[in-house]
Amino acid sequence: MPPRHRLMWFRRLALLGAILAFGVVVLGAWVRLTDAGLGCPDWPGCYGHLYPHAGHQVGKAWHEMIHRYVAGTLGLIITTLAVWAWLRRKDRDQPLLPVALLFVVVCLQGALGALTVTLLLKPLIVTAHLFGGLTTLALLWWLSIVPERRAVTAPEASLRPFALVAFGVLVLQIFLGGWTSTNYAAVACPDFPTCQRSWWPPMDFRDAFVLWRGLGIDYEGGVLDNPARMAIHLTHRCGAAVTGVVLIVLGLLTLSRGTSRRLSRAGLFVAAAVLLQLSIGIATVHFGVPLPLATLHNAGAALLVVSMVWLLRALWPAPAVGMIPLAGVDRPA
Repeated sequence: MPPRHRLMWFRRLALLGAILAFGVVVLGAWVRLTDAGLGCPDWPGCYGHLYPHAGHQVGKAWHEMIHRYVAGTLGLIITTLAVWAWLRRKDRDQPLLPVALLFVVVCLQGALGALTVTLLLKPLIVTAHLFGGLTTLALLWWLSIVPERRAVTAPEASLRPFALVAFGVLVLQIFLGGWTSTNYAAVACPDFPTCQRSWWPPMDFRDAFVLWRGLGIDYEGGVLDNPARMAIHLTHRCGAAVTGVVLIVLGLLTLSRGTSRRLSRAGLFVAAAVLLQLSIGIATVHFGVPLPLATLHNAGAALLVVSMVWLLRALWPAPAVGMIPLAGVDRPA
């Protein structure tokens, strides 16, 4: 098989992995929101078995094990990609470093999955597990995208620093979202745009962001008082507003400065994903955090990651034949 065809099948397998990774992120949210994180208190099995047995917790156990089955399948796909990349490492266009990083991340994800259970849903570990899932999704999506071969204009190159800053802002906001969820703070403010019918209710920021509280604490249902949970929730809301403005501005600038159709579509995708996520977040609070909307909110975060990776890939295309990178802009050789 010619190297070009091998790379095509490699990208297709990465795309399948990205779809599964998206599902794993959503299933992880579903498990957390149904309080099924400790449905199977051991790992990797469930009460010593490969599948849940009859019992009063069997429903929650199945939630957890379905998540593990899909995550295990994803791990096999990533291992296949790693072996494939190693065997084809002499092919000119075969990605190597992103695949190696992906393999390391999925190994860490397995360890974090075990610690999530054994450390009784410690918020820092669960949030790190969420980060690992989204990082896996981002890397698989990056590998699945066929890079454009074209020159980059100066206006497009000027967007690169802003795009990286915007991605960093999104990462911080995802941490706040994970911290809100793992500390059961989503219901601390049942009204919008106020919180407990106040623009600035009594809040405890000092206790809200303690990252490590020691071992042996069961975090199912949360351990924080309401003032601390309100502090987390309102911080997440403020972060959502800042992130929304930054990403929408980035999307609009990309639309105005982009010269390729892919880059323009990526900018539009980012802006649309932000508006969708903000709408889901507001609706989730308005309707009392129902399970479907809360799960969709996590899916929206994954969609934002996908959209930003798409935009970054479009801003860093492969140099066209006869072009060389110069001062961040591809120019004729």
